Amino acid sequence: MLTDSISSFAPCQRLVLTFVLAMCILVACVLSTETTMPTQNMSNKERAELREEAREMFYHAYHAYMENAYPADELMPLSCKGRYRGVTPSRGDMDDILGNFSMTLVDTLDTLVLLGDFTEFEHAVKLVIRDVQFDSDIIVSVFETNIRMVGGLLSAHILAEYLQKHADTMHWYKGELLEMSRELGYRLLPAFNTSTGIPHARVNLRLGMKDPQLKKSRETCTACAGTILLEFAALSRLTGDPIFEVRAHAAMDALWKLRHRGSDLMGTVLNVHSGDWVRRDSGVGAGIDSYYEYLFKSYVLLGDDKYLARFNRHYNAVMKYVSEGPMLLDVLMHRPHAKSKNFMDSLLAFWPGLQVLSGDLKPAVQTHEMLYQVMQMHTFIPEAFTVDFQIHWGQHPLRPEFIESTYFLYRATGDHHYLQVGKRALKTLQQHAKVSCGYAAVNDVRTGKHEDRMDSFVLSETIKYLFLLFSDPQDLIINVDEFVFTTEAHLLPLSIAQLGNATFSFRQSDEHNVLDFMRTCPSSNKLFPEKVRKPLRNFITGSCPRATAGKRLSALDFQASNADHLRAVYDMGITMVSVGDRSQGKAKSHEEGEMGLQFMQEMLELTKMQSINQLAQLQAVAYATDEKAQDWIALMAGPSHFSPELIGDQFVQGDVLLANPLRACDESLENAEEARGKVLVAERGDCTFVSKARLAQKVGAAALIVCDNVPGSSGETQPMFAMSGDGKDDVLIPVVFMYSVEFGKLSAVMERRKLPLRVRVMQMVEFKRWQLAKAQRQNQTAAVTQKPDKEL
Repeated sequence: MLTDSISSFAPCQRLVLTFVLAMCILVACVLSTETTMPTQNMSNKERAELREEAREMFYHAYHAYMENAYPADELMPLSCKGRYRGVTPSRGDMDDILGNFSMTLVDTLDTLVLLGDFTEFEHAVKLVIRDVQFDSDIIVSVFETNIRMVGGLLSAHILAEYLQKHADTMHWYKGELLEMSRELGYRLLPAFNTSTGIPHARVNLRLGMKDPQLKKSRETCTACAGTILLEFAALSRLTGDPIFEVRAHAAMDALWKLRHRGSDLMGTVLNVHSGDWVRRDSGVGAGIDSYYEYLFKSYVLLGDDKYLARFNRHYNAVMKYVSEGPMLLDVLMHRPHAKSKNFMDSLLAFWPGLQVLSGDLKPAVQTHEMLYQVMQMHTFIPEAFTVDFQIHWGQHPLRPEFIESTYFLYRATGDHHYLQVGKRALKTLQQHAKVSCGYAAVNDVRTGKHEDRMDSFVLSETIKYLFLLFSDPQDLIINVDEFVFTTEAHLLPLSIAQLGNATFSFRQSDEHNVLDFMRTCPSSNKLFPEKVRKPLRNFITGSCPRATAGKRLSALDFQASNADHLRAVYDMGITMVSVGDRSQGKAKSHEEGEMGLQFMQEMLELTKMQSINQLAQLQAVAYATDEKAQDWIALMAGPSHFSPELIGDQFVQGDVLLANPLRACDESLENAEEARGKVLVAERGDCTFVSKARLAQKVGAAALIVCDNVPGSSGETQPMFAMSGDGKDDVLIPVVFMYSVEFGKLSAVMERRKLPLRVRVMQMVEFKRWQLAKAQRQNQTAAVTQKPDKEL
C-alpha cells in the first residue's frame, strides 16, 4: 500500500495537453518505419544461471530476516533488526499490516516449497506452530492480514499435506496451520458486522470492533473489501465451516450492487455502513486493483459463473473508459469521460498479468511494454508517474506486480523478450536494492536513496515470480498450472472447487445475460508479441519526440487566428483541418467534422470550468514582508482530504515552528510544549500524512505544514495534489502540503528574521481577494486625500 495516499488536482489544461502529447508520441511511433532487431533468445544455460541467482537472492533476504529479525513481522535491512508493532518507532497507519505474528516467515512458507527446500520448510512450519499467536490487543488491516497471514497459512497447510503424500516427509504434521488460519479467520469476522456486509478496514485481534479507536470506523477501499473471497472460500472448504465463505460472498455481492449502473465502473473508497462512495475515482491501480483480480480468480477457483459475468462487465468498462492505448488513466465513475488524475500508480502493473489470464493478450503486451520503458527510464517503476512519464512520487518498495505480469506474459507467449525483461529487473534489484542485510526499498528512484524497509512481499512475491520466470516446469516440485495464485502469490489448488460448500448454494441471478459471458473483442493467443511491441518501441524515449523544456502553450491560451499558436500545435503533431477543405479529407463527412469541432469546444469549456473549481482548492501560506504587516506574500500549498476546509475568509494564524524530530512520526515531540498554538512544520516521509497531523493536533498546534522531502520539487513544475487520510474524521486542525522550492522560500525568510515568522494558512483564492480588497481601499484613501476642497 502507498505510504501517503495521494489524489491529484493539477490544472486540467496541463492534463489535457500532456495527454494529447503522449497520444501524439504514440501516433508518431506507430507511423515509424524504423526496423528493430527481434529479441535475442536466452540460452538454457543463462536461464539456469538466472534461476540460481534468484534462489541466492531469496536466501540472502531470508537468512537476513531469520538471523536478525525473527520473530518480528518484518526485517529493517539498514538497521539489520526486526520491526515490532509497539516497539519500533511507529510509522502511523502503515503499521496496520503488522500484528506481531511473524508475518514475513508465514508469508514466505510456500516459496520454500517452490524452491525445493523441504528441510527448511519443515523447520519454518515448526517455528510458526510454536511461536505465532494471535491473541494480541492490536489493530490490524483486515485486507493485509487476510492476504498475507490467512493466505500464507492456508497455502503452507496445503503444501505440507502435499509433501506428506508425494515427498514422504512431514508425517508428524496434523493440520496445525489450518487450525491457526481458522482461529485468525474468526478474529477477522467481527469486521464484517456492518449494515451492508462490506467489512471494516481494520479490526482488533483481541477485541474485535469493540476497540475504542474503531468506534468511528466507517470507510474502506474497494480492493480492501473485495480481496477476501479466495482465502475465505478455501478456509471454509478445508475446515467445513461455511461462515467465512458466506461472509466473503456477501461482501462481493454488496460491492457489485454499488457499481455505477450507467458506466459499470467502481469507485475506490466507500462507507461500509451506508454504501455511499467517498472517492469516485475509477481505475485499475491503488484502492481497487485486486478487486478485479478476485472477481476473475473466484470464477477460476470456485467455478461460479456470476463472477465471470461481473468481471467481464467491469473489464469492458475499464477498456472503454480507463484504457487509453497502453496507458490506464483514472476517470470518475459517474462521469467516465472525465479524467480524474494525470498520473498512474505502479500497482496497475498487475493488470497485464490479469489480462493474460482472461485471454486478452494484445493490450497486455502494450501496457507491459509501456511499463518496461518507464522502468528503463527511471531504473525502477516509481510509485506514481505522470502521463508524460515523469516521476509523480519517487518511492519504490520493491513491488512484485511488474515481474508478476512479466511471468504470465512469458508463460502465455514463450517470447524470450520477457526473459530479458526479467533479467533486467533481477539485475536492477541486485545493483540498486541489495544491502548487506537483505534488500532495501528505494526511498526515491531519482537519488537511489534507500529506506529501512523490506516488506514481506519481497520474499513471498517479488523473488518468487523471478524464480518461477527462469524455471522450467520440470524444475518445480508441483505443477503450478493446478493452482491459482492469490494476490499475495500464495497457491490455492483448483481442486478446492470439488470440495463444495454444503451450506452455501450459488443463486443463479437474472441480472446477467449471455453477453456478460463473452469478451467483446477477444485476442488470439497465437499473437506474436513482437508485432505489438514494435510500434511502441520508442513510446517514451528514442526516436519519438519528447516534450521541450520551453514554455508550453496551454489549451486555454490557444487562439486559432494566431500564426505562432498554429505553428506550435503543428509542432506538437496536431493538424488543424478545415472542414470545408475536401482536399484534406481528414473528417469522414461534413457532419462528423462539425461534431469534432463541437467536441473540442466542449472540451475547452470543460477544462475552463474544472480549472476554476480546482483553483478554489489551492491553499496559501502567507507571510508579511514588513514588520507593520502592510505587504504580504503567499506561497502555494496543497490541501488535505482529512482536515477541516478553510471556507471563505477563514484563516489560521501563528508562528512557524519546525517539529523535533522533523519527520514527526514518533509518539511525541521533543518540543511539544513549544508547539502549542504554533503552525508546526513536519517533513514528508517515514509515516503517513494523517499520522503527522494527529501528532501535531495532540501537542496543540494550530495548523500543520507538511514539506516535501524531494529536493527541487515545485508546484510550478509538478502537479499539486491533495493529501488523503484513512477515512477517520478526527483531525481538527488545517493541514497543507508544500513542495521543496516553495518551502525553501519560507525557510529562507525564517532564517533572516530575528523574531519568529508569523504566517496565515488560508485559501489562495481568498488571499487574492484579500489583497485585491486591500489595494482597492488604499486607492480609495488616496483618491479622497487628493480630492480638492469643495468651493464655497
